[in-house]
Amino acid sequence: MTTNVSVLERTQRSPRKDATLRSEKPSKPIRAPKKQARATPVLYMLSTQKYMSPFDINMAIDSGYKVIMPYDNVTLADINPLVQDAIFSRPPQSAPRTGFFIGGKDINLALEMMVAAKAAMVPPFEVSVFADPGGSFTTAGAMVACVERVLNQSYQRSFKGLRLAVFGAGGVVGFASSVLAALEGARVRVVAHDSVDHLLKLAFIAKERFGVRLEPVLGDTDFAKTKIIRESDAIFSAGPAGVGIITRKQMARASKLLVAADVNAVAPAGIEGIELKMDGMPLPGSSVLGIGPLSIGDIKYKTQASLFRRMLTTDKPVNIDFREAFAMARHLANETARAGKPNLA
Repeated sequence: MTTNVSVLERTQRSPRKDATLRSEKPSKPIRAPKKQARATPVLYMLSTQKYMSPFDINMAIDSGYKVIMPYDNVTLADINPLVQDAIFSRPPQSAPRTGFFIGGKDINLALEMMVAAKAAMVPPFEVSVFADPGGSFTTAGAMVACVERVLNQSYQRSFKGLRLAVFGAGGVVGFASSVLAALEGARVRVVAHDSVDHLLKLAFIAKERFGVRLEPVLGDTDFAKTKIIRESDAIFSAGPAGVGIITRKQMARASKLLVAADVNAVAPAGIEGIELKMDGMPLPGSSVLGIGPLSIGDIKYKTQASLFRRMLTTDKPVNIDFREAFAMARHLANETARAGKPNLA
């Protein structure tokens, strides 16, 4: 008891020796926690195939994403749990810094995955979603935008009422460009090289999902191709790389043909006579204006990069499919034309 009193007496005489018994505030103010750092940009890249495209990964990194998480062999059933794991792990204000990219090679499945991703959102927990399976949406958007620009500049025409034949329409780029052109008012024929069965299915999807009409036709012989080309105002070549599809001879009598566009950058060209950097220049010995794969590819590259950057800089989550890709490609193609510069960077 004596010891305790002695300690108390000493404390009362020298209060500075034991600040814990004082009622004054601490000498140093308690600092408020620092403001939370801006969230790191994260992109989840989903592929329905066995690997995610290195092209798309590089594009995303160069556009500003700091963390890339590729997922392979993703099914439609995987979308809901993946999206919900992502949205609930970050506060809503971080949503624009989180994104999903849907790749693969199946346009219809990619669009279904977009629908599933939107359905998985729980506002205000939402993130951006960008679908570009096989690069089809941005490449198709670029091709349609480049052709539209040449039609407008050289012929004062648009796609409305234009007779368009699409070769290689069974592929992702060919199908996407066919739908885009049809949405812009073109009368589109999709050309089969052996059987129209697959294109009939795609035409049904185009009608049911997008409300546009595609007419499948058989172009399995030189005569059939020549007839199709002669009845067209414009042609797209979107076949496999390194495969020649249309010859000079087949185009020789196509007096009504205005524009020919080719996305094949691997020799031989899909359309004979088209050069890589053509951007509305006449094909050799012809009045047909050609648009080559590097001119289209430049707009495609800029379109995809711009859409990734939009996801990163937006205040609200965005959903990007082939329609947004075309709108961006159209803007970039027209901007390039106004600047009076060639497309190639």
